[in-house]
Amino acid sequence: MTPEFMFIAFTLFLAGVVAVPVASKLGLGSVLGYLIAGIAVSPVLYWAGVDVIALQHFAEFGVVMMLFLIGLEMQPRTLWDMRARIFVMGGLQVAVTAAAVMAAAMLMGQPWSVALAIGLVFALSSTAIATQTLNEKGLMRSDGGQASFSVLLLQDIAVIPMLAFIPLLALPGLSEALHSGTDDHGGGHGDGHGEAGLNLSLVEGLAGWQTALVTLAAIAFVILAGMYLTGPIFRFVARARLRELFVTAALMMVIGIALLMTMVGLSPALGTFLAGVVMANSEYRHELESDIEPFKGIFLGVFFITVGASIDFALLLENLALVIGLTLGLIVLKSGVLLTIGRAFHLSGGDKWLFGLGLAQAGEFGFVLVSFSVASAVIPREVADILLLIVALSMLLTPALFILYDRVIAPRYSREQEQKADEIDLESKIIIAGHGRFGGIVNRTLQAAGIPATVVDYSSEQLAMLRRFGLRVYFGDATRPDLLHAAGIEEARILVIAMDEKDSITQLTRHVTEHYPHVHIVARAIDRWHVYDLWHAGCRDIIRETYDSSLRATRSVFEAMGYPRPRAERIVAEFETFDRKMMLELADLYDPEETRSDDSTYARHVRDKMPVWEADLNARMRAVMDEDQPDEAKA
Repeated sequence: MTPEFMFIAFTLFLAGVVAVPVASKLGLGSVLGYLIAGIAVSPVLYWAGVDVIALQHFAEFGVVMMLFLIGLEMQPRTLWDMRARIFVMGGLQVAVTAAAVMAAAMLMGQPWSVALAIGLVFALSSTAIATQTLNEKGLMRSDGGQASFSVLLLQDIAVIPMLAFIPLLALPGLSEALHSGTDDHGGGHGDGHGEAGLNLSLVEGLAGWQTALVTLAAIAFVILAGMYLTGPIFRFVARARLRELFVTAALMMVIGIALLMTMVGLSPALGTFLAGVVMANSEYRHELESDIEPFKGIFLGVFFITVGASIDFALLLENLALVIGLTLGLIVLKSGVLLTIGRAFHLSGGDKWLFGLGLAQAGEFGFVLVSFSVASAVIPREVADILLLIVALSMLLTPALFILYDRVIAPRYSREQEQKADEIDLESKIIIAGHGRFGGIVNRTLQAAGIPATVVDYSSEQLAMLRRFGLRVYFGDATRPDLLHAAGIEEARILVIAMDEKDSITQLTRHVTEHYPHVHIVARAIDRWHVYDLWHAGCRDIIRETYDSSLRATRSVFEAMGYPRPRAERIVAEFETFDRKMMLELADLYDPEETRSDDSTYARHVRDKMPVWEADLNARMRAVMDEDQPDEAKA
């Protein structure tokens, strides 16, 4: 490990560690934090002679890992249900955007072949930035998030035919200049340097039908390996009882799939996504997620930093008005195309704008396609330099578009949902807001007991699936006062708040507590701090989403130690009684504005009381454990 390598790694990590927490604290999100960090360290990287673009291509492996993890969370059936959005919506987006950009480029005087190549470059969006931001903001499962992901998936597929098509657009004069050696950039794209490096392509020199067969065979291998080889391989590795070996095996598998896809000319991100979907039902799914997640975060962070660092500020200042104008024009054009397509596919309100703004940037594959186009004598170098600036700047502006959506557009368009929400004609004394893994169990239990409930959920796809099974559910945003009125909140006795979003749960709790104090609220709490937020908002029936299952797991541990179930239940009950008493005591000291400070009343009280609490709890539990304790438990 050289000092140069350590210096570069230290610089990148230091920039991220400083910039990301600050950006997150200001509500800008981690992606913008990384991009700002890249801009800040770009002079240092250029001073150190770092090839930022090469580093960026290396860091793109974070995108590969991210798509693999997304695949693990997506059942094959879910992917099949999305097929219309992936191929029709995604295909329309790529084709229409490419045609619109091509027309604009021709109006600016570019030849049709160069204009078409530019259109293909700008038809793609950033999988890394859009997916990371959607996940970070909890928007991936919304209708707009699912539509965005479907289009991004098709774009990854479209890269392959684009790479095959672009060389056919070569300009004769530019091609002669390249072959005469005036431009040696882009050798990594197969422009005659194959003899000097390792060529691992499995399809080079094959006829079209042979390439198709090899490609299909590679995809079939990935699917079959994911279904039948993953289990045996990981069981074999698990026998060594070395966690680092399991992590190594997980990385080996992801890298191997990415390599195979690259060898047959496919997108490595697409291949690993497919493998993740196949392994979604694997017994090792959660282990794979936990092993890959940290590496994904590191690689993605470095990738975003390199995007910020790749901006050529000298060229930008020389062409400031042109580059900014073209970047904003691209965002407006792509947003217009996306909004039109979203409307055609029945996206409405905030979801339509999330789809339109979230994919309005150019993508990381744009760097690859621009360099490839230069190497293939399609786009002149001076045009390519401007295109690279537009790609980088549009990605840099994407977090700002999400902030615009969060703070301006989404609140305003939530009023439009009044006309889109279902007509609620069921009279019930119980309202359930959110029908996911939490609210669904509540609803099913009530139905089994013959007790009707009015169920409201904001995901039209989720409700369509539920209606296929005969469940009576209604579409709408339960945080809207008018929809609560339509659901019968004035006559309701109980409101179960089971939504996924922490802030939405707290907002709805506060609203109902203030305006409908007669309604008993049963609220889902995401974590311990959320319990205090809900208590402060006025709710007194708070259910921590993993608390009861954790207590049951603890009871099982004591049973496995040899304690009879009644005693194991009493041990756990002692802890639960103590924990609830402690939380009630602390809840009265909670202040959302200052509680998390080390100097707050809450923090000082915990520090003072903790030794006494722990001693009291230990004595209570030991008293129960030592009563006629079985020999095997004592052992």
